[in-house]
Amino acid sequence: MRKKILVTGLSGFVGQHLQRLLVGTQAALDWQLLLPEGSYDLLDSAVLNRMLEQHQPDAVIHLAGQTFVPEAFRDPARTLQVNLLGTLNLLQGMKNTGFDGTFLYVSSGDVYGQVAEADLPVVETLIPQPRNPYAVSKNSAELLCLQWSYTEPWRIIVARPFNHIGAGQGEAFVISNMARQIARVRLGLQSPRLDVGDIDVTRDFLDVQDVIEAYLLLLEHGRNGEVYNVCSGNERRVRDLIKEMAELAGVKVELAQDSARMRRAEQRRVVGSSDKLQKETGWKPGVNITETLRRVLSDWEERERQ
Repeated sequence: MRKKILVTGLSGFVGQHLQRLLVGTQAALDWQLLLPEGSYDLLDSAVLNRMLEQHQPDAVIHLAGQTFVPEAFRDPARTLQVNLLGTLNLLQGMKNTGFDGTFLYVSSGDVYGQVAEADLPVVETLIPQPRNPYAVSKNSAELLCLQWSYTEPWRIIVARPFNHIGAGQGEAFVISNMARQIARVRLGLQSPRLDVGDIDVTRDFLDVQDVIEAYLLLLEHGRNGEVYNVCSGNERRVRDLIKEMAELAGVKVELAQDSARMRRAEQRRVVGSSDKLQKETGWKPGVNITETLRRVLSDWEERERQ
């Protein structure tokens, strides 16, 4: 019998990929994706209660939230309301409606903050030191979820995804932004000059499909009250990925640093360890980074043609 799964934030980047997976692939044999009618607001507890009462899910993946770091700096109060109080409303709604399944809270690798090179790769036992309001809100919601895991009879699991990329991602994110510019160069829509920020940093990039696979395996095998990094374990320099995308597109580009794209307190190197996730769920990354870059480029070419 298929288990009913509720996913908040289905309209977002990861949510859309998850919806396609749960509707049209082998995963649909195990999970029945619940699609509530109309919209609901995480800050409207009455609406949340009615929706949860109506659908009675067996599992919940909580993706929804305010995820854009610059917006978190602009309006930290709203970011905390949505990401922390919204999560509290969801937890209370689940309790009010008799939920007894598995709840996966999707946090962020950004909660680790500034990490010394000696502490790389990042493991889950490293104490978070969030350096922006978004990361503070996610770390706060993590602590809330873990507190509930001690007192409620259901399983509550926290995932910390690092940078994930794929087709359909918004251009506010660096690889997607560079892919769009390269696609425009290839189509003759802009000159072969890319405006870039600090591209000599390294990051741990993972294909969105691998991220989703990790979430579903955590629902099955993750332990209550535990935190899991979701990452590739590979450190990649942003400049190198831009060069690879340009080669895949068959164009030559000039990289021009734009001061407006530089971030404060930039972490120079990022790479995580997914050993815990792999050991406890059997998960392994399955999509090669070159294939991911091809998909992102192809997606942007299609969007720009339209």
